[in-house]
Amino acid sequence: MEDRTHDPHNFGEILESMEEGVYFTDRSRVITRWNKAAERITGYASEEVLGTSCKDNLLVHVDETGNSLCLGKCPLAYTMENEHPREAKVYLHHKEGHRVPVMVRVLPRRNSRGDVVGGIELFTDLSARESLEFQVEQLRQLAMLDPLTGLPNRRYLESRMEGMHRESLASGIPWGVLFFDIDRFKRVNDTYGHDVGDKVLSMVGKTLSLSTGHFDTIARWGGEEFAGIFPNVTLESLRETAERFRLLIAHSWTDLEAVHISVTVSIGGTVAASNETPQETVRRADKLMYRSKEEGRNRSTLE
Repeated sequence: MEDRTHDPHNFGEILESMEEGVYFTDRSRVITRWNKAAERITGYASEEVLGTSCKDNLLVHVDETGNSLCLGKCPLAYTMENEHPREAKVYLHHKEGHRVPVMVRVLPRRNSRGDVVGGIELFTDLSARESLEFQVEQLRQLAMLDPLTGLPNRRYLESRMEGMHRESLASGIPWGVLFFDIDRFKRVNDTYGHDVGDKVLSMVGKTLSLSTGHFDTIARWGGEEFAGIFPNVTLESLRETAERFRLLIAHSWTDLEAVHISVTVSIGGTVAASNETPQETVRRADKLMYRSKEEGRNRSTLE
């Protein structure tokens, strides 16, 4: 049911060769075309998507505050209504469960008379995938990679912390630490088994790593704990980052047959002080994470 209306001879080839994900919808926001890059970025094959509607909430677009966009007036709906192109940064739901940051560009789709008959959405993967793949290969060779999640391991992050500490002393540029612990993870393992628990760990790790900046580093610290280091931050910007991660994870899930399995995280974070060692900074962030646990879970505590 691909849309072939007014399709020049090589239009389909051009669409399929694009690096950006592209899909077309009709006026009811039913998806009528889905290119190869859209498959790669989202994990969904065209046959799984064609004929579905935004209201089916398959991609579950959310913004940085966790607000769902597909069930209300999303950028696509606004563009079809007022006929103005627009851009927005959103986070889509990958088929494997994690969140992928994308830059969305939306255009009205017109027929030969100029009437708006649907919309066109182009989305660009912002997760720096090629750079990540290069880093992963380097870390694998150095035995600094966690085999389950594909993230750097604790050994690597501790080494990066030492380097960041030295750089900060020399340059005066601050850096911060966030600690993440999956809430009630034992319950997931006990209820669904360790294979599903591993899928949840991978989902959380990917959501964190794909949503970081180019100079940030997320690692699996051990068990159900993750940690990240963030250069050139203030306590307020680190707090905003922690909240963004918390909301993105809360709106992600992995599937087991017809069951959506989702988790939340408790977060602790701090900006490193110049008169303390990296180990002392880590201990402060770890204690703040446990305070988030004690105060109800699914929250971030930063000092």
